[in-house]
Amino acid sequence: MAKTNKNVTHFGSKTIYEDQKAALVKNLFYNVSSKYDVMNDLMSLGIHRIWKNSMMDWLNPVPEQTLLDVAGGTGDIAFRFLKRTKNAHATVLDLTETMLQEGIKKHLNNKSLKVDWVAGDAMALPFKDNMFDVYTISFGIRNVTKIEKTLSEAYRVLKPGGRIMILEFSKIPIPLMQKAYDLYSFNIIPKLGELVVGDRDSYQYLIESIRNFPKQDHFSKMMEHACFENVKYRNLSLGIAALHSGWKI
Repeated sequence: MAKTNKNVTHFGSKTIYEDQKAALVKNLFYNVSSKYDVMNDLMSLGIHRIWKNSMMDWLNPVPEQTLLDVAGGTGDIAFRFLKRTKNAHATVLDLTETMLQEGIKKHLNNKSLKVDWVAGDAMALPFKDNMFDVYTISFGIRNVTKIEKTLSEAYRVLKPGGRIMILEFSKIPIPLMQKAYDLYSFNIIPKLGELVVGDRDSYQYLIESIRNFPKQDHFSKMMEHACFENVKYRNLSLGIAALHSGWKI
C-alpha cells in the first residue's frame, strides 16, 4: 500500500484504509443475508442459540424497556428480548438493508412485537442522547471500523442507568483448545460458506476477523475507557464466544 495520510485498519487478514471498510462489510453481508441464519446454525452446530439465550438470561429484560439492537438485522436478539417481557419496544439497526429485510420477513410472523427497523451505522447512530434502556450488539462489533467510536455512541444513546451487552466471538484461554478450534474454523467454515451460500471469501473474512478481535480482558478495558462501569464478562463454550456487560451510571 502506497504512503498516504489515511489511517488503516484490518479487513480479515488484509490491511485497508479505514474509509473502505464500511462498504466492504456492507457488501459482504449483502451477499450472505439470505442464508445468514442457516449458516449460523451450521457453523456453530446450533450453539449460537444457546449463547443468545444466555445473553437474555443475564440481561433479564423487564417490562416497558426500550432496546437498541445494533447489527441485528435478522431480529434474533430483538425477538428474544421482546418475548421475555411485556410492553417493551425494540429498535433494530443494521448497516445492510438486505439483512433488515430478512428480519422484517420474520416480523410478519411476530406482528404483536413492537419493532422498528433502521438502516444506519453503529459509529454514527441516528438517535438522540439518552434514548434507550438497553443496547445490544451480537457478532457485529468486530466488523466496525472503530470499536472505540462504536462504544462511545452506545454510551451516548443509553439512558443513565442503561445497560450494554455485547456477544462476540472471543479467545479460548487453553492454547490446545484454541488450536483445535482454529483448525476447525479455517478448514471447515469457508467450505460451508462456499457450499451453502456460494461465497467462500465472506466466511474466510469472518473467521479472520475473529482473530483480530481483542481478548476478553482487553475488550473489558476498552469498555471501561468508554465510561461504562461495573464491566464484566462471561465466557461461553470455553471462550469461543463471550458476553460483555456494562452500565451507564
